[in-house]
Amino acid sequence: MAMSGGSDDGAPMMEMNMTPLIDVLLVLLIMFIITIPVATHAISIDLPSPVANPDTPDVDPIKNKIVITQDDVILWNAETISEGELVNNLQQSLAFEVEPELQYEPEANASYEKSAKVLNIIKISGVTKFGFVGNEKYRSFSAGAESAS
Repeated sequence: MAMSGGSDDGAPMMEMNMTPLIDVLLVLLIMFIITIPVATHAISIDLPSPVANPDTPDVDPIKNKIVITQDDVILWNAETISEGELVNNLQQSLAFEVEPELQYEPEANASYEKSAKVLNIIKISGVTKFGFVGNEKYRSFSAGAESAS
């Protein structure tokens, strides 16, 4: 390690020599790494096997309908489900040899946030036979709005 005593003009050295400090820190780091105990023991736990939820509505092999209510409730074929059960049902529908049709119908006052979240889940699942249904009942609203303006 090289050490300097300052400049030749007799002025005191203003910079701190960092080399010894870095050397000490590296030695401490190596000692710390060496002294960490290695986790060599394992605890085996017998977890229960996953069982299909009997309350989960069945996936129809022909056609399934998702409705978002104005209370932010997801209905799968007119039965209430959670977002997790929605993902499970979508995976089950993709397991069929011929993918069943998935119809999506949010109610008129359903929240946009919940509708967008459900659409994103459907998109991520990889469902290809997907369609919006029930839009024709809102035509009278848009026609009335156009004639009023």
